[in-house]
Amino acid sequence: MTEPFQYKTLKQLSCFSDYQVTAGITTRKDGYSEVPFKSLNMGLHVSDESDVVITNRKSLAEELNVPLENWVMGEQVHGTNIRTVTKAEAGRGAYVHGEAINGVDGLITNEKGILLTAFYADCVPLLFIEPESGWIGIAHAGWKGTVNEIARCMAERLAQQGASLSRINLAIGPCISKMNYEVDDHVIKQISTEFQDQVIEKVSENKFKLDLKELNRQIAVKAGISQENIQLSEYCTFNNSDLFFSHRRDQGQTGRMLAYIGLI
Repeated sequence: MTEPFQYKTLKQLSCFSDYQVTAGITTRKDGYSEVPFKSLNMGLHVSDESDVVITNRKSLAEELNVPLENWVMGEQVHGTNIRTVTKAEAGRGAYVHGEAINGVDGLITNEKGILLTAFYADCVPLLFIEPESGWIGIAHAGWKGTVNEIARCMAERLAQQGASLSRINLAIGPCISKMNYEVDDHVIKQISTEFQDQVIEKVSENKFKLDLKELNRQIAVKAGISQENIQLSEYCTFNNSDLFFSHRRDQGQTGRMLAYIGLI
């Protein structure tokens, strides 16, 4: 399978190149932050210098040709709440973390001129487009959002807005891989039994490897998204230390990548 996230510049890997969107995820390269956030940290909610993070964001905004004032961000609380975004929300969270849309881990829109964004450092980026209806979306899926099926929630919300499930395309982005993601029984018990055989591997008593990418894929397929329309990145944030931040690898002292999608 061809890797859906392809190098565009040092700063970014792009996806959905066949559609009229700007979409992808940043790397950790070609920014201005110092260790341990070196160098393209996009998160204001970590203990990096705010002015440096804004400089990093503006440098990406120039590459994407989407002004920072037109970016929209959710608070990200590891939930499944989704907000339909219009130009009225443009700029929310772009300069001040506390101004992000409260209590939201998913964003959708059908309006041009705004960039839906979310932050990651091992969690799963989910990017959606239904080209005929013109609806797009982005979701942040940590283990809690994943087991609570934010992928299904996004599919359902897009369908409610008029998107066709059969035409929704989903790109599952770089995140921590199964081989590097060990969890305990507390997590496993919250995964639907119909998915467990496909996504977990027992390591020892109360220790399991969990495949977050595959779990999100399985949930999306059950929700009605065609398997042929789902692309999975092979990148592992934990393994690729030169390319990505990883919360688990770096023991919490790290930056954040930004995934984004906007209609051209």
